[in-house]
Amino acid sequence: MTFTPEFGNHGIRLAAVLVAGLAATPALAVNGHYVPGIEGLSAAAAPPEGFYYRAYLMRYDIDDFRDAKGDAAPGSNTGSVNALAHRFIWMTDKTFLGADYGVEAIIPMLDVELDLDIAGQSFDDYGLGDVFVGPVILGWHGEQWDATFAAGHWFDTADFDATNSASVGKGYGTTMLTLGGMWHLDADKTWNVSALSRYEIKTEQDHTGITPGDSWLVEWGLGHRLQNGLELGLVGYDAWQLEADDGAATGAKAERHAIGAEAGYFWPMAGVMLKGALYHEYDAEGGALKKGLESEGDAIRLQLTKFL
Repeated sequence: MTFTPEFGNHGIRLAAVLVAGLAATPALAVNGHYVPGIEGLSAAAAPPEGFYYRAYLMRYDIDDFRDAKGDAAPGSNTGSVNALAHRFIWMTDKTFLGADYGVEAIIPMLDVELDLDIAGQSFDDYGLGDVFVGPVILGWHGEQWDATFAAGHWFDTADFDATNSASVGKGYGTTMLTLGGMWHLDADKTWNVSALSRYEIKTEQDHTGITPGDSWLVEWGLGHRLQNGLELGLVGYDAWQLEADDGAATGAKAERHAIGAEAGYFWPMAGVMLKGALYHEYDAEGGALKKGLESEGDAIRLQLTKFL
């Protein structure tokens, strides 16, 4: 490892913190598995009975890394994450507690690149990420509202390298609970507001002995459907780490916030829905798992749903 001379001893210490911290977990998620911003408008409404394939294509460009106070780390520290996630949803003809019942699975593929000038080196990794299996999806539907609850687990299936800051594997599992709702603001259902929340509970991370603290995030949207069927709206996400990481050197808790815009269109004859969104992260604070550092940047997301 080499260091730029003008940083001196202080720069060397900062570089060591940056590299060691980022090696604990890759970018995008706060301190869990779920990536905020992959859902937006109308996300809290479960689909009707049937089998669905949904693909998420996401690019996240990292502008810098923020410390526990929200200040940028010195130097030029950038990167990118390209992700393609395959999600399979089966809404059965069964009901439970008055809700439609379904199951799901997610298989993510990631390509991560980090250019850490302060450390004088770069990191990269690609491959299959940790797999998610969700045995419970419950969807309720009313005249002007929809509500959803789901539960599942991200399994520690991907390769994890604690020395590689770009490792696609996280080295721990996560139980994820989902709760959300959507309200149609008019009788014709051309306006709607929605919020979808995820609560994540993690296991101990391999090789580090750290158990990441619980986290909670909300993806929200305010949408309007035009007469031609095109839906436009504002979207955003807010994510907070609620508990300090067990076994970590500090009690810092990560968080990140973003706002953006989304457009979507549904072709009923083809059974295809396409959505696209842009997000700008305007605030991020580092948590202990990443040694007080959290990435901040911009994301673009494309979502394709095929009703099979």
